[in-house]
Amino acid sequence: MAPPPSWIAPLAFAACYAYAPAGGTPGCRRSRALGVQLKHADPRVLAELSVQVWRQVRGYGRFAAFFGPDVLLVPVPGSAAQPGVRWVGERLAGCLRELGLGRSVQSVLCRRHAVRKSATSPAGLRPTVMDHYASFAVAAARTGRDSPARLVLVDDVITRGRTLLAGAARLREAFPQAEIRGFALLRTLAAGEAVRATPDPREGIVWWGRGDARRSP
Repeated sequence: MAPPPSWIAPLAFAACYAYAPAGGTPGCRRSRALGVQLKHADPRVLAELSVQVWRQVRGYGRFAAFFGPDVLLVPVPGSAAQPGVRWVGERLAGCLRELGLGRSVQSVLCRRHAVRKSATSPAGLRPTVMDHYASFAVAAARTGRDSPARLVLVDDVITRGRTLLAGAARLREAFPQAEIRGFALLRTLAAGEAVRATPDPREGIVWWGRGDARRSP
């Protein structure tokens, strides 16, 4: 088996909620309704969910490695290259910043060109890690310092983790000394898994294995 490309390194990630694409339990159905609201970037819902993240951090001491007054929150761009359009990750990062979970929000990661939208693509046609990597570019961060020390990629949903893995690779090229992590509001469950708790905070890792992104949990 071929080794992973040299630019792909494992990425620590955290997620606050579980999302079940299928399943008939009340928890699974609620998670799908939440996913729909999140994709529509409902401001009220984003604010409420961000408060839940804040509670996990401030009330229960979770996600300590992902948030703090020195963290630069970097929104993950949407699938289309649309300058001036605020995608869900950017709105979510803004809510987290308002709650004091980061120092600032800067869209230093952008798209050179559009990729297929994963949520509406057949499994075999979803963008690969390489597709995302090729489409990403990094702009300079306006931090007032030479280089940010801690960056957290912020996205709405993590499935396999391809987007986060590729985005982190681009950021590492631009900020080789920085500590880079990823955060998603929803963590997609595998087929047959059911949503057991709301919220369901987890920390894990995304890595390259067997020719694709792998995620645990």
